[in-house]
Order: sequence, then structure tokens, then C-alpha cells
Amino acid sequence: ELHSIGLSYVGISLDGVGEHHDAFRGVPGSFSRAMKAIENCREAGLKVGLRFTISKRNFRDIPAIFDLVERDRIPRICFYHLVYAGRGSQLVNEDLNHEETREVVDLIIDRTKRLHDMGHAAEVLTVDNHADGPYIYLRLLKEDPSRAQQVLELLRMNEGNNSGRGIGCVSWDGEVYADQFWRHRSFGNVRNRPFSQIWYDDADEFLVKLKEKKKYVKGRCATCRWLDVCGGNFRVRAEAVYGDVWAPDPACYLTDEEISNTNNER
Repeated sequence: ELHSIGLSYVGISLDGVGEHHDAFRGVPGSFSRAMKAIENCREAGLKVGLRFTISKRNFRDIPAIFDLVERDRIPRICFYHLVYAGRGSQLVNEDLNHEETREVVDLIIDRTKRLHDMGHAAEVLTVDNHADGPYIYLRLLKEDPSRAQQVLELLRMNEGNNSGRGIGCVSWDGEVYADQFWRHRSFGNVRNRPFSQIWYDDADEFLVKLKEKKKYVKGRCATCRWLDVCGGNFRVRAEAVYGDVWAPDPACYLTDEEISNTNNER
């Protein structure tokens, strides 16, 4: 039925492999059912991929997740960095520390390269931490300088986090948010006003500032040489941890040396 209505992609969440996923979800047998769902999608001709949100509870399962992708030739996997916001702010304690995050990103890069070297050109994405872009570029600069400049140009074109400008979220009830994590800050409802009027409302000071957030970010974000690549990362995480939307994103794992404007590795 999903294929017949024109659905183009199905993302299926895994929080680990086997019993680890079942324990995370609190539902025995949920891993087996998730794997069956993947099989059903593929048999129906639907493109299917995995979604994995990284946390302290499951990051050690990432190698096993890649083993699964290799074994079953799964065409796509998205690794989501944890975003803590609003009522989910307590999740900050579930996030990796910066050193662990760097190790995980390196692991994802290494295993992705291995997949492609094996002839399995899977799409592997990291999502929700725009420090990943500069980090990958700096690694490429050492390992594959000929490609590094191409990657940097693509990162500049992408401009990093685009919440409230190029990305928005309209919920089931018509409320408009900067992205799916800003559910505690609505700009209006499309049942009452057209989306275009809400999105470009100059009277909404916060939305206007989000569209020009590079002017307002503080601390190490304000002086970071990657601001045009990262876009200031996730303002919602800064709000959750510091109570200040414009404070640095606490999940940025780049070192002071890596973000310094005196560093000429660019």
C-alpha cells in the first residue's frame, strides 16, 4: 500500500542490535520486527534505510550496525546526534562527551570508506551536528588534500544549520516551528495565516534573528572561522543547556585550535 501511494523512502529506527534495541525500546521482539519491516519494504520495491540516534547508551553498538548494513546490503543509514530541547532538555546527560563524539565520527568515516571499498555504495549520513562538516574537511586535508577543497566548497554552499530560514516544521495541527526540535516556540498556525505570512513576518523578532543568526551568536561561535560552514549549529541545544539561544552549541566538539582564525589550514 505504501508503494502504491507513491511513498519514496522509509526510514526505520534502530537503537542497537538484537537485545540492545529491545532493551532500549522496552519491547521484547522489537528488533526482529524492525528487521522484518526492512525486508517488507525491500520486497515491495521501497527504498529503505536505518535511523540511529547516538547516545551514551548505544554508541558502542555502531560497529554492529555497520556489520548489519554490510551483511544485508542496506542502502542508507543516518546517524543522528542527540538534540536536547524543551521538555527533552534532561537528555543532555545522555549525550557523548566531545572526545567520544570525535571517536564516533572517525569510526563512521572509517566504516563508510570500508563499505565503499567493498563495492557497497551505501549512503551514510551524520545529522544534527554541523561541526561534522569542518571536522571531516580537516581530516580530509591530511588524508586526501585533492578532495578537501571540493568538500569545503560543498560545505559552504550548504551553509550548515538552516533552522528558521531554509528549514521549517509544520506540525500536524498547523503550528509552524523553526524545525522539529523547536516545538516549544511556535511562530503561528497555518490554519489562521498563510505559511508565507508567518515565515516572513518582520514583526516576529526571534524569527527575524534566526534568519540572520550569524550576527547574534556569542562566545566561541561568534569568532569561529567555520561559522559560514556550520551556521552556528543548533541554537535549541544552546537554549536547553545555557538558557541562552545565542550561546555556543554545547555539542560542538571542535577544539579551540581547530576553530581559531589564526589557524591557516583552510
